[in-house]
Amino acid sequence: MAQDTDIRIRSALVTRDQVVEKINRGEYLVIAADETILDGLPSGNWIAGTIPYFMTNEGGKADREHIFVNTIEGVQPSNAPRITLYDANSISRIAQEAPEHGFTIVILPAMSEVHLSYAQNAPDYPNMYFSPIIGWISGVHLDDVGNRNAKVGFGPARGMLFDQQAVAMHVPLPGNQLANINIVNLFNQGQGPEIKFKSTGFSVSDCTINGEPANLADYIKYAKVDTRLPLVANYSGVMINVSIQQVDEANQKVDLYAPVFSDISYRFAQPVDNYIESFNKELSASDSENISFSCNCILNYLYSELEGKKTRELTGPITFGEVAYQLLNQTLVYLSLSGGSR
Repeated sequence: MAQDTDIRIRSALVTRDQVVEKINRGEYLVIAADETILDGLPSGNWIAGTIPYFMTNEGGKADREHIFVNTIEGVQPSNAPRITLYDANSISRIAQEAPEHGFTIVILPAMSEVHLSYAQNAPDYPNMYFSPIIGWISGVHLDDVGNRNAKVGFGPARGMLFDQQAVAMHVPLPGNQLANINIVNLFNQGQGPEIKFKSTGFSVSDCTINGEPANLADYIKYAKVDTRLPLVANYSGVMINVSIQQVDEANQKVDLYAPVFSDISYRFAQPVDNYIESFNKELSASDSENISFSCNCILNYLYSELEGKKTRELTGPITFGEVAYQLLNQTLVYLSLSGGSR
């Protein structure tokens, strides 16, 4: 039987005790918090990712004490969301297991095997792009990088935390509602040379620059490239970023937050003068009234100094990567739910 109650998603930054109350009431939750706050939550209808950075109603902030929670409202027992745990092998089923009419929210731990598998292979998964898939890459406080692993929380299994699995919530919608995914990417390809790679991967060295053999680490050094700017590929008019994690000059390699793909043309991005101004201009063309879920990249937070600054009315986790079907970097992605009763 089709459900006839509208699905709504409400977001808030709350205390751990408030989340425990919501879990005990059986509510369906997508939550984000520092691992110390997530650890030991009771079992229930929730998924989670570790991250202590958020866009709140007051602006961007780092907070290890509170939990950012998205509550799925309007759930009918006869057509409830389904919560699934995936590993690097089974993640390829995510689109096949998505609801026929609805959406999926997925969280993957940064630098895990399942993250790497999804990043490299998601565009080719069966049924990909037939049902909206949105989500984010969990992370850690930047002070903890190298000392602590990103994790996800799987509510049904006594709230267990995993660092090599992904979690997803498949949410059916009533027939009169539609889910749409949008990407706010402020970066465009710059005027620099065309860069291509022979293989797909998160770590690169050899490449061609304007058709000539070269090494990317050497090029970045000698061209004095600002590595806050991502590599950008143009996929039929859609700009896809690949952000620089670090340049290892000693070993002549560059580590990335997302993979580059072989034989795709990349250029370093044009600089963005004013992130907030550019963001507001970009979003003004869209209908923000029905935005239900969003996340923004930690690199936007850092490089554009978003602490204490608002990105319109959009709130959510600040993440180590974004998912809008495939893995993205240095973007803001959001889910809109349209239609429904008025």
